[in-house]
Amino acid sequence: MAEALARLDHDQRIDVVSAGSRPAGGVHPDAVAVMSDLGFDIRQARSKPASEFEQVRFDAVVTVCDSAARDCPSWPHAERVEHWSIEDPSFEADPLRRRQRFAETRDDLRRRISDLVDSFRVEEG
Repeated sequence: MAEALARLDHDQRIDVVSAGSRPAGGVHPDAVAVMSDLGFDIRQARSKPASEFEQVRFDAVVTVCDSAARDCPSWPHAERVEHWSIEDPSFEADPLRRRQRFAETRDDLRRRISDLVDSFRVEEG
């Protein structure tokens, strides 16, 4: 969702990729649904291993869950590394509550991404 949100809101200003510490291969159906609510189709997205990007130079690397912060490689080519401790909504057992948690997570990520992009503008200032 984070990659899709960054593209949706900031595509003209930033290049973005996403990867995981334990990629599942696909995107959770509830993530697809809540992004569809914003008019953004992520059905064809794929989860990628973080190792694909270990040697890439980044202005910022953001981990979004505690296990990713522990398991992901170090990022020596990143100017800035941030960790956002965000609970994985897919572990919610109740389907209706899980969908709500995905929407809440989407909105939280969207706010955080906008704040991060704004912080780069201030630094360039």
